[in-house]
Amino acid sequence: MFIRTQTNGPRTYLLLVENERVDGRLVQRVLHRFGRLDELQASGQLDTLVRSLGRFAEKVALLDAHAKGEMTSTRTVTLGPGLIFERLWQECGMQAVLQEQLATRRFDFDVERAIFLTVLHRLMAPGSDRAAQRWKQDYALPGTEALGLHQLYRAMRWLGAPLPAAAQTGATPFAPRTQKDRIEEALFARRRDLFNQNLHLVFFDTTSIDFEGTGGQTIGHHGHSKDHRPDVRQMVVGVVLDADGHPVCSEMWPGNTTDVKTLIPIVDRLKQVFHVRDVCVVADRGMISAETIAALDDREWSYILGVRMRSSTEARAVVGAKGRWTEVFPARTASHDPAPLQVKEVRVGEHRYIVCFNAEQARKDRHDREAIVAALRTALSHGDKALVGNRGYRRFLKSQGTRFTIDTAKVEDDARYDGLWVLRTDTDLEPLVVALAYKHLWMVEAIFRSMKSVLETRPIYHQRDEHIRGHVFCSFLALVLRQELERRLAAKRWSLEWADVMRDLDALHETTITIDGHAYLVRSEAKRTVGKVFQACGVAIPPALRPAEAPGVPPEPGGGRVTTRKTRL
Repeated sequence: MFIRTQTNGPRTYLLLVENERVDGRLVQRVLHRFGRLDELQASGQLDTLVRSLGRFAEKVALLDAHAKGEMTSTRTVTLGPGLIFERLWQECGMQAVLQEQLATRRFDFDVERAIFLTVLHRLMAPGSDRAAQRWKQDYALPGTEALGLHQLYRAMRWLGAPLPAAAQTGATPFAPRTQKDRIEEALFARRRDLFNQNLHLVFFDTTSIDFEGTGGQTIGHHGHSKDHRPDVRQMVVGVVLDADGHPVCSEMWPGNTTDVKTLIPIVDRLKQVFHVRDVCVVADRGMISAETIAALDDREWSYILGVRMRSSTEARAVVGAKGRWTEVFPARTASHDPAPLQVKEVRVGEHRYIVCFNAEQARKDRHDREAIVAALRTALSHGDKALVGNRGYRRFLKSQGTRFTIDTAKVEDDARYDGLWVLRTDTDLEPLVVALAYKHLWMVEAIFRSMKSVLETRPIYHQRDEHIRGHVFCSFLALVLRQELERRLAAKRWSLEWADVMRDLDALHETTITIDGHAYLVRSEAKRTVGKVFQACGVAIPPALRPAEAPGVPPEPGGGRVTTRKTRL
């Protein structure tokens, strides 16, 4: 049914017609003749007719009210982040696990909602927990409206609170088991069937996170700072990833815990608490020591460990050993090609080593060393001793009385390691598989970069250990959600910049307006990456215009939770 015109000579008439099929052909049937178009326009009857019909068309009524100034806007909220990450929060099992853990507790507020708010704030606008309480006011996050700052702190404290003494089985020597450990283990158990009882390959690394102020009660200590801040107290954070990049668990230890002591407690926890029977641990050279390797052998767990190149006598022998190189990746022909890689296997006694060589890295190492030596020659000709304090420069110097000169033997020795790294393993895997597995350790390093820069976990302003653990664990959960969203986008073969995704989701707004006592929700345009993100997560974009749930009453921003929203979208 539609409106059309009919022209007879100089006159044009307005008709209401509909299409009907007669003998297999579409025929227009006139339902009503409104009259001459020019007379309808001159008398204003056409405008009256349109306004009358507009009462039954929401979009037309909205435009008409806007033109007359009769529309009242009550509130605008950001819609995108809540819709997407609420769905991921549920489908990753986080909501269900938290509710299970909270079933026996009697808090006077919704702890699960407080944790979700804090985690989402880490993703969208990293900052302190105090900032999260203010940030939520402009977002559609059902269930978080009444949460106060003290309740966010209580939720952090619950996450980091030590478990009873009877539940401390599997605790590391450096810190007690806490509530966040149970949550990690429950999340792993929900997707355990994906691993067939085994992780097969896990990646582990640590980093240090500093405090603002005095630090935690027992977790804040001075130690080796990977951020080169020995002046501040810090904590050590370790993260375990599986072969697909899924975060498995995290550990938080006092800041004076050395890396070489951290690997075995992680292995024991995976075996005792996660009940993983067989695994190959991939870790950086900072984790390796004779005691660590002996402990792994005792536990009959496989390993791929980086070797300290210049401080290990055995590594020097391995680098100098003869062997046949196997090319894994040739020299690049395009920028997106993998970096060139060659590998060879070397055995020293009963120990198996894999030597890896990157020709591009070798050229860079040589160029960097030549630049350092040239700078040293120029500086030392003026008697500049300040360079001695620079570790990168000092390794090429030797002292002669009160003077320093360039040690050519050290320069030549350093050149032996250009583009090389050495791995020690007790597996029977092919050398190229060992090398590629170790290269995947960058996933953990990328997670730490996200925790520190993107999610701004540091510095930490909390003072109590429980709050500190809860604060860092929320960053861990945020990274789980980020990895899940990136995995879903990759499954669609969409390569989207994370910053673009966050910006576009943050630009999806919903405004509540009131017309003649009736409330409506008006959505902004879904721009750029929004459509792909919603499609990858299986979430429908809300209609551009929809009535509120109760006429005259502003609706809950963004509708209900995802579980109830499905029926409306």
